[in-house]
Amino acid sequence: MVKVDAKEKIDEILSRGVGEFIDPDGSFRKKLENNPEKVVIKFGMDPTRPDIHLGHAVILRKLRNLQDLGCKVVFLIGDYTASIGDPTGKNKTRLELEQKEIEKNMNTYLAQVGSILKREPEVFSWIRNSDWFTSVTDINPSAGLKVNFSKGNNMVGVFNANSFIGKALLFEKTRMQISALKKNNIHTISLSFVLSTLRKISHNRLMERDMFQDRVKNHEELYMHEMMYPVLQGIDSYVLAKIYDGCDLEVGGTDQHFNMLMGRQVMTNYKQVPQAVLSFKILEGLDGKEKMSKSLDNYVAITDEPSDMYGKIMSIPDASIVNYYELCTFTSLEDVKKIERKLQDGKENPKDLKMQLAKQIVAIYHGESKAALAEGDWVKKFEKKEIPDDVEEIKVAGNLMETLVSGGVIESNSAARRLFETGSIQDLNEDKKSDAKDEPVLGHVYKIGKKKFIKIV
Repeated sequence: MVKVDAKEKIDEILSRGVGEFIDPDGSFRKKLENNPEKVVIKFGMDPTRPDIHLGHAVILRKLRNLQDLGCKVVFLIGDYTASIGDPTGKNKTRLELEQKEIEKNMNTYLAQVGSILKREPEVFSWIRNSDWFTSVTDINPSAGLKVNFSKGNNMVGVFNANSFIGKALLFEKTRMQISALKKNNIHTISLSFVLSTLRKISHNRLMERDMFQDRVKNHEELYMHEMMYPVLQGIDSYVLAKIYDGCDLEVGGTDQHFNMLMGRQVMTNYKQVPQAVLSFKILEGLDGKEKMSKSLDNYVAITDEPSDMYGKIMSIPDASIVNYYELCTFTSLEDVKKIERKLQDGKENPKDLKMQLAKQIVAIYHGESKAALAEGDWVKKFEKKEIPDDVEEIKVAGNLMETLVSGGVIESNSAARRLFETGSIQDLNEDKKSDAKDEPVLGHVYKIGKKKFIKIV
């Protein structure tokens, strides 16, 4: 049973930065307080890009708080569902990823997650959903590949990988943690099981999702595999509950709320104790408008170099400062409120607050000394160049020259070419002269001539 001070920590975990907490009968809260070491928490990510960003880290640091109480975090890598593509927040179908790209991205995730979460087996496990969604018949080896079959120390035979036996051998080799878990409790999800699950989920229920309604309303295509994505995520929760003798909580952003509730429905349909759901506020990206997203390229990766991370944080709009303090730092909520009042009253320069913010965030992922160096580097690059606080912002519209002309910063292509040819256009983030064909970088500040500054948003 947790102590009084731990209950206060639980209060903060379940409230700070939280969008919604679904625990209708209070059973999860009770278990968390009385038997935290028996709590199993699911957090899933599809490896669509190699980087984990600050938006993910908001959740990961919450999970670390729960690990500190004794809870077990199961990190589910959605390598199978990544090939489908989560439709969340998308007004068009995601492009299908190749398996080799998924594998490459997946291999980076564990190291990054391990920089925040404890990796001891008592409080951490990881698994990927291809372990149950992939069957022997799905294996598609390269032509001519051979597979060795050994029994003990003896070689039994060599099989063509495209044969049934060869595919079965490859299948066994690709399963990640079966031996370490409860082998009898994990099984391939068959088509008949999926169909049985779908019989209990109506089309009307799936169409309750706002984004699906928007697609239909706007006469945009909505494909069946996209509608099935929440169901597959729900099946993930069902399988984890079988492997770990329960799945008590699923965490994610508020944009994952529908998917996580589907997990509750699938588990209930199969007579399992339904998971509680904890959704967190969405961290906006560097543009201050859309959510931080790998696909939108408006993110700060937790593996970014200290100076790059510092510079990106300094590029966020003033309106995002308070949210970043609440979601991305250890600043007390009381102090966050003070910062909010200072901004509202105009009693402190937003740039100074962002510098403090950037230093804190860099220190979390790289340490205090590197944060100090990153701050010093930024001051040398920017403050000494006397960049104004009210830098004009323009949107990307092609290459750098096209963007500057389209945004009205330079009157014509010929005038832009002259400035580029004379080295009069500089990317201050990279501290280098720019070329007309360069791709404009989101969040970067460019100097045009001697006195004009613009920021790409």
